[in-house]
Formats: sequence, structure tokens, C-alpha cells
Amino acid sequence: MTAGYADLGDGKLYYEIEGEGETLVLCHAGFVDSRMWDGQWKAFTQHYRVLRFDMRGFGKSDPVSGPVSRRQDLYCLLRKLGIERANLLGCSMGGEMAIDFALEHPEIVLSLVVVSGTPGGFEMQGETPSQVLDMLQAIEQGDLERVSELQISLWVDGIYRHPLQVEPHIRQRAAEMNRTAVENGTWGKADAQPLNPLNPPAVGRLTEINIPTLILAGSLDHPEVLRAADLLANRIQGAKKIILSDSAHVPNMEKPAEFNRIVLDFLSYKAKKQV
Repeated sequence: MTAGYADLGDGKLYYEIEGEGETLVLCHAGFVDSRMWDGQWKAFTQHYRVLRFDMRGFGKSDPVSGPVSRRQDLYCLLRKLGIERANLLGCSMGGEMAIDFALEHPEIVLSLVVVSGTPGGFEMQGETPSQVLDMLQAIEQGDLERVSELQISLWVDGIYRHPLQVEPHIRQRAAEMNRTAVENGTWGKADAQPLNPLNPPAVGRLTEINIPTLILAGSLDHPEVLRAADLLANRIQGAKKIILSDSAHVPNMEKPAEFNRIVLDFLSYKAKKQV
């Protein structure tokens, strides 16, 4: 495995890359870091050249001081590593970024896997989850421990489960990753008002995506995330949608064996169709 830092000029991204074959890029969710893919690493690197990285403000990458363009960071990282074509797999914020990237750079993206993601411009309906309101209050009070616990409650547990219904090691692992982002204040600085958002936003441009696409979500995730999965599957030509039972926003961490099989089957089928 090769690990290092890519200098983007105004910040450095930590990355790891291993394996041979087509490149598969793993883009993490916006409350954890690239370690969320630990359960996929061995399985995926046996078949692909796999790249995972920490977005700025997360994990080992540089912290942020203001808004950033996540898709531009990804583009610069691929250029630094000499990667011309790649399959993209993104979870949550990483999924939104992957969709934007596929629309802006269709010449680069071979296939797209979106996990628990919503397209840019997607308007949430219904009441705001209580954890979000409590989180904003905790941020104002500087209670970082409370902020982290609320994020884990919202995304790992989901709105339908008590924490005791979730595997303790999954909650603990997510909390370890989340702590760095919370301490850096990443969401408020970088993503509340992101730099140079795709215009027009992705939600109205999904029919432009003409590559093999897989949409994944956990059955216990927020209903709006599941609605977004339906939207993506309906508007992206030929997209396949699979709902993983008994999991919430990070199904790859809760159901790694099933998740890995589904993704590898999709990529294998995609490769056979292109022959």
C-alpha cells in the first residue's frame, strides 16, 4: 500500500492507494473519514486499484479555514496521482460530491455508486430531525462531546433505533472519526456554504448521467434519504437501486460482507457489459 499527502496548493489531502486494475475511488461521508471503508479495503483491493482519502477537515488531511469545493479537491488529487479514469463510490456527502463530479467531468468517471446520498439541490421535506436542532444548540454552546454523540445518533443509529440496538464497535469507530471533524468545526466552515457549488445543481441534471450507476441505502435511514434514492434511481438512466435491510446511513460499516458483494457484483457486471 502507498500512503501520502497530496499538496493542493492551499492544503494537503491524506490518501492511501493499493491494488491493480481499474481505479476505484472511495469518498467518505461528512461525519467520518476514509477509515469508514476499512471493511471494504481488503475485498476491493483484490480486484481494483483502490484510492481512499480524507477530505479537508477530516482525518489526517489539513483542517479548513473557510468554504472549499470538494469536487475540485478530488479533481486535483486525481491529477496529482496521474489517474485519468476511475469508478467513483461515495457515501452521503461523498455521494453528493461523486454525483457533482460525474456531471462536471464525465470524461473521467467510468461508473458511479452512491450510498445514502442526495443530489445537490435536493430539498428535504418534513420536520427537521430533533438531533439536528439539538446539534446546532450544542455547537453554539461549544459542547463538542454532545455534538459528536448527536451526529452518531442521527447517522449511525438512525431515527428508528436506540443506541443499544447498534453494534457498539461501529458506534465507537464512527465516533473516533467524527471527533476530528467536530473539533475542526469542518461542517460549519467548509460545507454549510460550500465554495463554487455546481450550477445548475445536480438535482435537475440527473438525466445527463449516462454511465453505469448503483444506488444504495439502508432501510433504517431517514425517509428523505430513501426518497432521494428513489429520485436518483428514477432519473439516472439504467440506474439500479438496492436497499440494505437493518442498517442506517453507513450500511457498509454495518453490513460489510453484503455491501462488498453487491458493489463487486455491480462493478463486475459493468465490466462485462463494456467488453
